[in-house]
Amino acid sequence: MKSKALITLLSDGAVHSGESLAAALGVSRTAVWKQIRRAMEEGFRIETIRGRGYQLLSTVDLLDRDDILAGLAPETRAGLSLRVLDEVDSTNAEVVRQIANGVDGVPVAIADCQTAGRGRRGRAWSSPRGQNLYLSMGLTFHGGFAVLDGLSLVLGVAVANALEGLGAEGIGLKWPNDIFLPQGKLGGILVELQGELQEGVVQVIAGIGINVHMADAKEVDQPWSSLGGFYPGQSWSRNRIAAAIINAVQDSVRIFAEYGFQEFRAPWQQRDIFAGRSLQARDGTVNGMGCGIDEGGNYLVRTESGTVAVRAGEISLRVSP
Repeated sequence: MKSKALITLLSDGAVHSGESLAAALGVSRTAVWKQIRRAMEEGFRIETIRGRGYQLLSTVDLLDRDDILAGLAPETRAGLSLRVLDEVDSTNAEVVRQIANGVDGVPVAIADCQTAGRGRRGRAWSSPRGQNLYLSMGLTFHGGFAVLDGLSLVLGVAVANALEGLGAEGIGLKWPNDIFLPQGKLGGILVELQGELQEGVVQVIAGIGINVHMADAKEVDQPWSSLGGFYPGQSWSRNRIAAAIINAVQDSVRIFAEYGFQEFRAPWQQRDIFAGRSLQARDGTVNGMGCGIDEGGNYLVRTESGTVAVRAGEISLRVSP
């Protein structure tokens, strides 16, 4: 965001003259006007007040690397390699690039917007500038691919714990990788396997997207919600949310690596939005009642012919019409 310095100056909500902004930025008043126009094109609402200057009307929640680091547990902060970007194709792709370049520590990428954000099954992920949290982490596991069963559900529990710790009540989880509020989808998790670094050592990219301030998304074709929209009385900071999620993911990954999925089965089922509902596999081959997950994180559907375990990656579930 080229206009970040300008928006920072305007973020107090006061009226600032073009002259004072030019002096603070070290540019001409004409350059200030060009930055004002650019910021408006990026979605910021700025009012021009004749004879007085400019006033920012939008809520501003700028990403700040130092603020995020300050919110991390000391042991997590010490082992982290954090990049905070104005714009990126996707944060998952950025973490892959960091790993390829030999990053030192756990790679984490956070961006103000994504130009090619992706969800599950290659779907586009709406990534407007300045409104939501787009975060990816590189995670390393020992023991081969077999130890990763249930990982996306573990990450769902971690994200729910983080958001609830910040005051978001009623977080639900939709198998296998979505975060929900009663009004609709709040966020999602995309887990991508990068293969074995060496025998038995597996690299995973975990992408997490959370709707924070988003108020309009005409391109989204399903019910959705945001933290700011559902909890309007609370103040939501993307920096605080990012730090809370990083802390929670690191804590959960340590437990998962040592004890496996069993520690997360009950916390996940407590938030299961499919439990007790009539479900159908997308291809129509499974119809029945949702009854939670098994020890490996597969979803259980009670059908007329018995209980069927649905594996992530095979078929998806939806509520029957």
